[in-house]
Amino acid sequence: MKKKFPRLTVDAIILIKDSVILIKRRNPPFQGIWALPGGFVDYGETVESAVRRETKEETGLDVEIEKLVGVYSDPDRDPRGHTISVCFLCKPVGGNLKASTDSMDVKEFKLSQIPELAFDHEKILRDLKL
Repeated sequence: MKKKFPRLTVDAIILIKDSVILIKRRNPPFQGIWALPGGFVDYGETVESAVRRETKEETGLDVEIEKLVGVYSDPDRDPRGHTISVCFLCKPVGGNLKASTDSMDVKEFKLSQIPELAFDHEKILRDLKL
């Protein structure tokens, strides 16, 4: 039997005052649902580079990492299979907010008006204790 391994992903919480940047997912799973920007880490890439790359690809923003929020490893967090996400708190340092690649929309949401989120992203935001 071939041994299976979890896949590594990253997520970014991009805060701007009392708002957070979310993307509307273009692809399944959770197509059309809002989520934190993020995605899979490429082979040979650091998680820090991956979160900056994924954020740029999905939001148009250049970000600086402020701190590690946490590591999320529930085997059921992604319906595609076991993924482990390393989540970072980030701040925008350049670029222009625009949807591209895996996002069909990108928007700044007031923390008091967060929509339903994909994966375990509501838990991740709660863990940051905003």
